[in-house]
Amino acid sequence: MPAPRLVAFDLDDTLAPSKSPLDPRMLDTFAALLEVVPVAVISGGQFEQFEQQLVTPLRERDGLVLDQLHLMPTCGTRYHRWVGNDWHLEYAEDLTADQKTRALAAVERQARGLGFWESETWGPILEDRGSQITFSALGQAAPVDAKKAWDPTGAKKDTLRRAVQAELPDLEVRSGGSTSVDITRKGIDKAYGMHRLAELTGIPLDDMLFVGDRLDPEGNDYPVLAMGVACHAVDGWEDTDRFLRELLPTLR
Repeated sequence: MPAPRLVAFDLDDTLAPSKSPLDPRMLDTFAALLEVVPVAVISGGQFEQFEQQLVTPLRERDGLVLDQLHLMPTCGTRYHRWVGNDWHLEYAEDLTADQKTRALAAVERQARGLGFWESETWGPILEDRGSQITFSALGQAAPVDAKKAWDPTGAKKDTLRRAVQAELPDLEVRSGGSTSVDITRKGIDKAYGMHRLAELTGIPLDDMLFVGDRLDPEGNDYPVLAMGVACHAVDGWEDTDRFLRELLPTLR
């Protein structure tokens, strides 16, 4: 494809280890990219997670302007952009009370039935994120090494995703981060987020590039690939950093 006019990313395991701040080297590369092209981050975490992992470190850099940074937490079900001196919520596709109740019950029931409900965790297993219900097998604050050890091949997440999706055909169920499964409104996924991003920025989808680590059919990045947006698959932030260092000279 020609040089992209906007580059979009997944966050966990694409720009940073799960729930961890960006490595200084990745932060340097990301900041350099943001200086030459609009950048979007669309991932399963909440806005507060985006702030901790990405925004706060970026704001510590002198002279870096955030006007061209687009944040789409909870798999694109929400969209924040920098307006004036603060973040502005452009939209939120929240679940109804009934959808939340059924989603929470279904994912707990299926996780327990499959033997995936752990007794020792780092924080709550289930989270109501307004526009997304998230199951995190070891809790949101679990160490990266523990998360990797729990499901090294992704088979547990994929099995749980399929079981929950079968119980909730009217909702969208996707494998998320290292140990997570995300539930949103039907059709409100990362593809929806990319469509809205194109509408609100005026940049056509054909001029965008998406970078993610879960572009397989079970992953929550897959809807972006399936809709025809140019994608680049990576395996961890180091892989992303190498790719961007090759891409940057073509954008200047």
